[in-house]
Formats: sequence, structure tokens, C-alpha cells
Amino acid sequence: MDLYDVMRTTGAVRQFTGDPLPDDVLRRILDHARFAPSGGNRQGVHVIAVRDVATRRALAELSRTGARRYLAQKHNGEGPWNSLRPMKVTADEVAAIEVPEQMTAPLLTAAVVLVFSVDLDVVAAIDQDLDRIGLVAGASVYPFVWNVLLAARNEGFGGVLTTMAVAEEPRVKELLGLPDEHAVAAIVPLGRPLRQVTKLTRRPVAEFATRENFDGESL
Repeated sequence: MDLYDVMRTTGAVRQFTGDPLPDDVLRRILDHARFAPSGGNRQGVHVIAVRDVATRRALAELSRTGARRYLAQKHNGEGPWNSLRPMKVTADEVAAIEVPEQMTAPLLTAAVVLVFSVDLDVVAAIDQDLDRIGLVAGASVYPFVWNVLLAARNEGFGGVLTTMAVAEEPRVKELLGLPDEHAVAAIVPLGRPLRQVTKLTRRPVAEFATRENFDGESL
């Protein structure tokens, strides 16, 4: 496929046909994705390919904690997991939320689930002393994750980048045997899409790109 076509049609895939994703195709996807940049070219990403049904069920269950808070805040008109505004819903209200099965179903119905972690000992968290949530360390892992999704699209497969299970990171690490210095960055179910998106909708460039400063003329 043309590169621009891949970029414009790689949407979030949550429903799958049930077709297998063979190991040789998965290796090819990862082989191309590994050329993503990382800080200092330290390449601290690790990928665990999970096919075991019991492990996937456990990951789905661990995802419910993050999903409950997400839904509770959304129902209350809040920005879910907002890093600037404190949560207004109570812990009891969060606990009472029923998580729809479709929110965890992709982890059970995909051909394979990829768990991405990054070695915190090798990333450059240049923003660690700023008075805000850290973002910069993600530059050493998320380009790789996105390359995987682009490569999967090129192979006729698809998936979605999920992070709900990160709310239960200690339990995820215990489940998968991750070392202490690794952080869980994303969980990506991959499979053959039940329906392939052919056109994505995004804001036009003029709405988010400006010249010289934040309030500058639209590009």
C-alpha cells in the first residue's frame, strides 16, 4: 500500500474476523516496526505476544479498573483521567459502574494481544522535574507502537492502542513477569478487521497548526 493511504486508513480496530495472525506475519510486522526512533537510539521497548486465553482474560479483567473510572467520569461530564482537574466522582460511584463487555472484548477476540513495555532505565525523561504529568519518555515507545499498527494495516490486519490496564500496572507486571524497571506502555489487540475503515475523520491542518506562536496565523 501507498504510505499515505496507510496513514489515512489506520483506524482503531476493535472487531475481528477470527482469522489467525501467523507468527511469521507478526515477526514481519515487528521487523519493520523496530525502525521507529527512540531516545538516544537505546531501544528499550519489549513486546510480549500473548495468545494464551487465560492470560488474555486476566488482562481484560485488569482493564476494568481503568474503564470504570473512565466511564464514571464521562457520565459525570468530566474529562476522564484528566491530569489537570481532580476527579469529582466518588470511589463508591466508580466501583458501582458496570463495564460493558465490548470495552474488553478486543482482548479476547483478537488473534493476538501485544503488551508493550519500556525500560525506564534507558529512557530520557527530560520533563521529570516539571510540575506536570510526564510525557517525554513516551517518545521512546509510542512511535514503535504506532509503527506496529501501520505495519499491521499494510499486512491487512488492524488493532487498537489501549491503556486501561495500566491503572493496574503492578498486577499486569506480576501476571507477565515484567522486571521492576519496566513500565507498561500499551496493550494492543491485533487481528483481521471485521470491517476495514477506508476514510478517517480528523481536524483540518488549519485548526491545529499555526505560524511562529500558539496564537499565530493558521498554517
